This record gives sequence, C-alpha cells and structure tokens, in this order.
Amino acid sequence: MMRAVAAPARFIVGSLVLAFALAGCGFHLRGEATYSFSTIFVNAPGAPLLASEMRRALNATGSAKVVEDAKQAQVVLDIPLVANDKEVLSISGAGAVEEYALIMRVGFRLHDPTGNDWLPPGEISLRRSYTFSESQVLARGTQEERLLKEMQSDAVQQLIRRLQAAKKPA
Repeated sequence: MMRAVAAPARFIVGSLVLAFALAGCGFHLRGEATYSFSTIFVNAPGAPLLASEMRRALNATGSAKVVEDAKQAQVVLDIPLVANDKEVLSISGAGAVEEYALIMRVGFRLHDPTGNDWLPPGEISLRRSYTFSESQVLARGTQEERLLKEMQSDAVQQLIRRLQAAKKPA
C-alpha cells in the first residue's frame, strides 16, 4: 500500500519541479507576433514554396495582414535569394561518402514602397547533416527532401522573429 501512495506523490513532485524549471529558464508558448507595420507584401519570385509558407505563417501568427499587391502594403518583404547546397562532410577509407551537409541560405530585405529599409538586408543560413549509406540510396532522397522542408520552416520562423524587430525608419 505504501508503493501506491508514493508513486503519485513522486509524479506530483516531479511535475512541479519540471514546471518550475521551465518557468525559470524563460520558456513560454509561442504567442501572437506583433509588428510595427499593419500590412505586408511578400515578394519571393524565385521561391514560391517559401513565399506561400511565409504568407501562411504571417496570416496565422501575426498582427499584420498579408496583401496581394505591393502598392497596398505598408512594407514589402523581398526574398531575392534562396539557395540550397550540399557538401560532403566525411568519406570512408574506401573513398565512399559517409556524411553530407545540406545548407540553405535565404536572403531578405524589408522596406517600404519608397525604398526606406525597415530592416537592413540580411541572410539566414541553416545547416543540417545526415549520414549516407550506399545500400540506402532511395532513402537518401526522401531524407534530403524532409530536411529541406524542415530547414524551410525554420527559415520562415526565423524571418517571423526578425520581422518583429523591424522599426519604421526615422
């Protein structure tokens, strides 16, 4: 009977310790993003998938409305560069590739229709590595696609956070 009482008490104490630890480290749930602009146009002609995910994220998480025409927007988010690269990280003794690194670079600029920068031009760079086996060649393509999708989502979230820091030029 002592065991039955001790397990719930340990669970409660453990839950309280975890709750205090999370509160103490600054953890909080992602809330609504607030911006210093009310409307935004996303211009990413070379990256339609990233642009649509960016529009979806802005509509879902923020106080700014995404518009379909740059003339109606208070600010324009230009994404002129989205580059995906792959590098060899390691090679076996026999000369076969064992590990790759995927690199995604996303350039951006936030400005108003008159050309004044709300954020200085910047670049987000993301890296992911994965191991490769000659016996799993088909799985490599799937793994690369999954990692690139995750990197794109991460880039969008980083852009959202940077947009929150944007200020109207003086």
